[in-house]
Amino acid sequence: MLRFECDYGEGAAPQVLALLGDTNLEQTPGYGEDAYCAKAAAQIRTLCQAPNAAVHFFVGATQANLTVIDAALRPWQGVLCAESGHIHVHETGAVEATGHKCLALPAVNGKITAAQVKAATAAHRANPSHEHEVQPGMVYISNPTEDGTLYTKAELAALAAACREAGLYLFVDGARMAYGLTAPGNDLTLPDYAPLCDVFYLGGTKCGALFGEALVVVNPALQTDFRYAIKQHGGMLAKGRLLGLQFLALLAGETGSGNSPYYTLARRANKQAAQLAAAFAAKGCAMLYPSPTNQQFPILPETALAALAKNYSFTDCGAVDATHRAARFCTSWATRQQDVDALVADIAALAL
Repeated sequence: MLRFECDYGEGAAPQVLALLGDTNLEQTPGYGEDAYCAKAAAQIRTLCQAPNAAVHFFVGATQANLTVIDAALRPWQGVLCAESGHIHVHETGAVEATGHKCLALPAVNGKITAAQVKAATAAHRANPSHEHEVQPGMVYISNPTEDGTLYTKAELAALAAACREAGLYLFVDGARMAYGLTAPGNDLTLPDYAPLCDVFYLGGTKCGALFGEALVVVNPALQTDFRYAIKQHGGMLAKGRLLGLQFLALLAGETGSGNSPYYTLARRANKQAAQLAAAFAAKGCAMLYPSPTNQQFPILPETALAALAKNYSFTDCGAVDATHRAARFCTSWATRQQDVDALVADIAALAL
């Protein structure tokens, strides 16, 4: 069985394993207060061109999401997000468990707009009963989105302006950041995020790390006592150096050129996903979303998906009509070209 259902099915990039092995018996302070985490944080600040940002390392994205949201918001506030947003549909109510509601907005291809943010905040404030409702306090987006699509720089800038006008924080989930930065047509660079966002992160778990996300807190108002929030939410790893080390390995030699493993591995995965997209297009299959990243969402007859399921795992995305279903095929930093070639050949052989 060849697996294409997610981008975190493998272990870690060889560069990560090598550095973990080389430093395995070293003794360092715990809880991320070691020299490796400090060096990784300094490099990330440099790459983001955010010298005053605070950088914190988390084991996973859910921990990062709920910690940021709970630390930033007052008890009566909630977070605006796409109806398909990860915090809304795929984190088991983790944000709600902290006492903050996800305020879902209709999304187009996984994205929300500045106009929606303005309308939602204006509607709340114009409601005579607004004090009886959850108050919007933050906007959460992921880039790439859950649908594999990308925000443009203009769209992110418009969201940032809408948030500042309304007094909301802007939080960008970057669990798949590397795939977005290296996608065809992307016009956002890593230094673009810091001036526009209050907080964002570089994902590692889905982008070559064994586990780990690097959170960049730009807004000084969110930096104070943030490590208390990390500890309270179970996010402070005792062997914290393991997180810093992995980002040092993934970003080794990176100066903004995009030549480090973090970029090159993701770029290869995007190219492989494009090969799958081309194979589906050659068979006349439509796509559920226009994704330029490592996630592809073809629409196929149920019989064709059943045939592929004999040798490949993928994610069922539900019925589109009486005889067709959408599916997600996902490449990763570790996807083998021979497996892509096999899938492409079997797509070409489908009887549609």
